[in-house]
Amino acid sequence: MSHPLSRLSLRNPWHLLATGFGSGLSPIIPGTMGTLASIPLYLLLVQLPLFAYLFVVLMACIFGVKICQVTSTDMQVHDHGSIVWDEFAGFWITMSIVPLLQLPIFDWQWIVTGFVLFRFFDMVKPWPIGWLDKQVEGGVGIMLDDIVAGIMAAIMLFFVGQWAGWLN
Repeated sequence: MSHPLSRLSLRNPWHLLATGFGSGLSPIIPGTMGTLASIPLYLLLVQLPLFAYLFVVLMACIFGVKICQVTSTDMQVHDHGSIVWDEFAGFWITMSIVPLLQLPIFDWQWIVTGFVLFRFFDMVKPWPIGWLDKQVEGGVGIMLDDIVAGIMAAIMLFFVGQWAGWLN
């Protein structure tokens, strides 16, 4: 029986996207590396008008189901650590408060705090994230827990910004 990574090909566009352009192939903390790799794309996306940003994030979530399902099926493993498209979408959801609140898009404290909060919710998986992770299968399951982690992290990011005085 071959290793799941041997079934990946970065020439396959589904695999390339699912692995976050290869960032999920990191031998250490691939989810964190995938989230880091999503930051440059976030910095491009956040310059779009709010509607366009939210539309791209929505499409990343919808198409992410297919991206993750195809790659998971090809690897013959559910939610392999190298599949990090869900981290891309989850982080972009977290950071959606920046364009929603018309905050300065390049302020580092929002990016760093959003990164830390999203990684916390994605790794610790408090309810309902952990429950969704265990109960929902396939591409929907791979994406859904990170979507919810992104929403929870966005809410917390707002409150951290309030508490820190960044919103004044």
